[in-house]
Amino acid sequence: MPERRSHRSFMSYIDKSREYYAAHGYDQPYQWPYHHEVPFVTLSKPLSECTVGVVSTASLPSRAEQAAASFRPPKHPYAISANPIPESLYTQDVAWDKEATHTDDINTYLPLQRLQEFQQQGRIGKNSRRFYGAATTYSQRQTLETDAPEILAWCREDEVDVVLLVPL
Repeated sequence: MPERRSHRSFMSYIDKSREYYAAHGYDQPYQWPYHHEVPFVTLSKPLSECTVGVVSTASLPSRAEQAAASFRPPKHPYAISANPIPESLYTQDVAWDKEATHTDDINTYLPLQRLQEFQQQGRIGKNSRRFYGAATTYSQRQTLETDAPEILAWCREDEVDVVLLVPL
């Protein structure tokens, strides 16, 4: 029989974020987005017939930009050919626990190789010809008004049926 508890036994990212900002003097806690109408739908065909796209929050700068101390992630989303699969994307500009984990394996945040395998196995119809990215800016307005509509337009151009959102 499973153990019963009277409280949560996991760390709440939302609570920790509120505590962090309050400790730094912010009067108003972060307002998490809430959508009354969620734009998800049931697939109209089997996944084995669908085109699958990937959206990452990793940046895609040039090598010169990576080497520059003043590198800033792009402010606009991007669409890049998924073939060939890039060896890496730039992830050092995003805040994550770099002592507990790493981004050395691109398959952990851009699973294009895994999707190619799924396509060969017949689990998905095919991969999108491009993958898409939107660097993390922490702006709900930019995400809703700029990034998401642009990425949606690219997905429609590429006839994508299903999108995997892979944040860092």
